[in-house]
Amino acid sequence: MKKYCIDLDKTGQFSSFFLDYIEGKESLRSFYTHLPRLESFSEAIQAKTFSESKRKILHDALLEQYQSLSLREEVQSNIVSLLDQKTFTVTTGHQLNLFTGPLYFIYKIVSTINLARKLKSEFPQYHFVPVYWMATEDHDFDEINYFKLDGKKYQWNSNQTGAVGDFELDQSFRDWMKGIHFAPEVFKEAYLNSKTLAEAVRKYVDGLFGQEGLIVVDGNHSDLKRAFAQVIEEDLFHHSPYRQAEEYTQRLEDLGYKSQIYPREINFFYLDKGIRERIEQVGEKYQVLNTELSFSGNEMKDLIQAHPERFSPNVVLRPLYQEMILPNLAYLGGPAEVVYWLQLKGVFEHFHTPFPVLLPRNFGLIVDQVTSRKMNQLGWTAMDLFHDYSLWKKSYVETHASIDYSMDEEKNKLIHLFQEKGKEAEGLEKSLKSAFDAAQVRSLKILDHLGGKLRKAEERRQEVVLSRARAVLDFAAPGGVPQERTVNFMQFYLENPGMISELMKNFDPLEFKLFVFQYE
Repeated sequence: MKKYCIDLDKTGQFSSFFLDYIEGKESLRSFYTHLPRLESFSEAIQAKTFSESKRKILHDALLEQYQSLSLREEVQSNIVSLLDQKTFTVTTGHQLNLFTGPLYFIYKIVSTINLARKLKSEFPQYHFVPVYWMATEDHDFDEINYFKLDGKKYQWNSNQTGAVGDFELDQSFRDWMKGIHFAPEVFKEAYLNSKTLAEAVRKYVDGLFGQEGLIVVDGNHSDLKRAFAQVIEEDLFHHSPYRQAEEYTQRLEDLGYKSQIYPREINFFYLDKGIRERIEQVGEKYQVLNTELSFSGNEMKDLIQAHPERFSPNVVLRPLYQEMILPNLAYLGGPAEVVYWLQLKGVFEHFHTPFPVLLPRNFGLIVDQVTSRKMNQLGWTAMDLFHDYSLWKKSYVETHASIDYSMDEEKNKLIHLFQEKGKEAEGLEKSLKSAFDAAQVRSLKILDHLGGKLRKAEERRQEVVLSRARAVLDFAAPGGVPQERTVNFMQFYLENPGMISELMKNFDPLEFKLFVFQYE
């Protein structure tokens, strides 16, 4: 396997907003605390204060959440280490996509584990625990109920509602699983021996990464939410997170950057069995949308104290919740994910919570042997994987044409002929000049039409090469979407069980490049 590092701005896959952030553009500096650099972690460690009582709550919640698993030594050791004031976490998060969903799920976790290793090497007096935050409270089932493998979509349909983490792996799921006979044992063991989707995801993530000490955190826990009660109340009754987020969002928009998320006056959902619906204030009442549930102000305050687990933060407050219940130093995410945090700096400041180091996850593109051979036949390098096919084809066909189908020389001669003769004819009768001009236009259109036929004939003659290039680019970006955002990792893992180990060796969480892994 060969590894190539491609500059992100050369791929055409990243927004200027994201590129400006990782490059440390000065106009964005007030929207975050630490530059995305290794040197920033010394300051982040000093800034992060996390009480013994919070550590104990986190420790106990994790032990409870891991009850359905036999704790690996590495995981148990890291959970215990969270009681120590010299232990910190580095975190990534993702939805509960079936069979991990797109490749970048794996890339996120590998990047996070590697960051913990790198920090341990740089700051040996501290301990760093990699964390995967399960988005169990999300309710958009359509976003997670499928995966794509070898061009085929595998989708589980269910009429269950509410937080997806609570979805039961019922008979419909077991029937669907029969069609996934090729799945590695780690998935079969997880899905067929779990009651809920959250339980299954914890099991397969532990199966894939537990030996690295990765801890899986589920924020849907009453004791963890209790530490967030002050924020819940302030959001519902005073809307201060909305005002802070709106201010920073407007400042970013004034700089020309597009908003990634949209704050609301109330940034919580009501969460219960089968329900995750927005809370809105209607007059003096608090209404749970799409339900009959309604609460007075006092009833809502009582509910926050008695059942904080029934309040689920949206994208505006989930990052703050994470940072308030973890001794966290860094968050690793995708391009849009990283920059939306910049809209939230004021929210963190309002609640006196340190803003973490924001790092992009590693980006990858895997090229198998078949595609690699096609690249060699084309004479392509890793950089050529980011061509726009239409532009490349146009250039290639023109360069390798056996005939000049543009007919530019012929067009120039024809224009000259009609112009000259038109002037002569105008001397005889003024109206004849218009006739010659119209004839010129018709003649040029005929040549364009014939040129188009010649070009299509050239494309047919060069079809073998064009098809080869199209296949390579479609492998790198199926349907125009980058491979890591659409293809499931089983496409490579089934043939190469050592894939994750190879990624661990080759990814660098502080090198902001796109890594191309080419097998030959």
